[in-house]
Amino acid sequence: MNPALPYWRLSGFYLFYFALLGATAPFLGLYFAHLGFSPARIGELVAIPMLMRCIAPNLWGWLGDYSGRRLLIVRLGAVCTLFSLSLIFVSQSYAWLALVMALHAFFWHAVLPQFEVITLAHLREQSARYAQIRLWGSIGFILSVVGLGKAFDWFSLDIYPWALLLIISGITLSSFWVPDAQPLASSQSASRGGFVQQLKQPGVLAFYLCVALMQLSHGPYYTFLSIHLEQLGYSRGLIGLLWALGVVAEVLVFMAMARLLRHFSLRQVLVASFAIAALRWVLMGFFADHLAVLLFAQVLHAATFGSFHAASIAFVQRSFGARQQGQGQALYASLAGIGGALGALYAGYSWNGLGPQWTFALAGLAALAAAVIMLRRTADPAQP
Repeated sequence: MNPALPYWRLSGFYLFYFALLGATAPFLGLYFAHLGFSPARIGELVAIPMLMRCIAPNLWGWLGDYSGRRLLIVRLGAVCTLFSLSLIFVSQSYAWLALVMALHAFFWHAVLPQFEVITLAHLREQSARYAQIRLWGSIGFILSVVGLGKAFDWFSLDIYPWALLLIISGITLSSFWVPDAQPLASSQSASRGGFVQQLKQPGVLAFYLCVALMQLSHGPYYTFLSIHLEQLGYSRGLIGLLWALGVVAEVLVFMAMARLLRHFSLRQVLVASFAIAALRWVLMGFFADHLAVLLFAQVLHAATFGSFHAASIAFVQRSFGARQQGQGQALYASLAGIGGALGALYAGYSWNGLGPQWTFALAGLAALAAAVIMLRRTADPAQP
């Protein structure tokens, strides 16, 4: 372990940040269903934070690159997220919850892209070790889904807002424990031109389109999987364990990612991730009532998130210079948000009309389209 690398401080932040994702991805839709909202309304409420992810990261990314004060943005975003989400106790009407979802997401989505730049700046030439730090986010996700799944079985979903505030408090405190770092500029990155010029490099726009399609394909998974499994007779405790299984597989991929990228290119890893996602969504839609198939489908999360995310972060880092890293990571978050929002919306509107099977089948087609585009339209970016 590099003694200059604040491994545990960086890892602690990822643990709490993705514990919040572990509290929202499996249980936010269930909470809104608990409050009595229809599938269409649930899809809209879940889509709102994803829509904010289309706007907020680009604004904060530009500000971070312009000012260089990325850690300040992370800390400010964490504090404002905590305050914004505390407003959930004021009212549980649709309009008020929509406002809370938008407000907290505006600040929450400011945090991660800037923190990714800080982490990579600490790693410097050891960027292949990013996955070893990021895996603690996956561990936080696992602890969150398992713990909350059991808690909701023992008590009820009425405690859900308190759980969110507790986790966001952890994010806020850990953000003040992390030391700052700035990415190093190089003569190669200086010769690339500005952000728009770097964005026009061959294959970069196609990559971002694939990111949007991949997240669109996750719409039914993140919005309705827990509801789907509960309707099939699975308990909330088991549903939490199934979410955790997927993230355990993700952790194992993060641990092996440096070795994986020595044998395969970023493009090959991404194409495989998209193709596996297409298979996974078909299994989820048509065979989720078979526990063995469901277990296998959850293990595939190793590819549909683990290898996809690690390879995408590396793709962005190699595609942009030091002064554009924040904007590059922010655009990645934004395109993921656009795709995720569209996925949540279409899933909300098609869930009753088409049913779970064909809603997931459409998700599989989106992931397959991403695989084809990545295969035909992109090349691996050069090493930084």
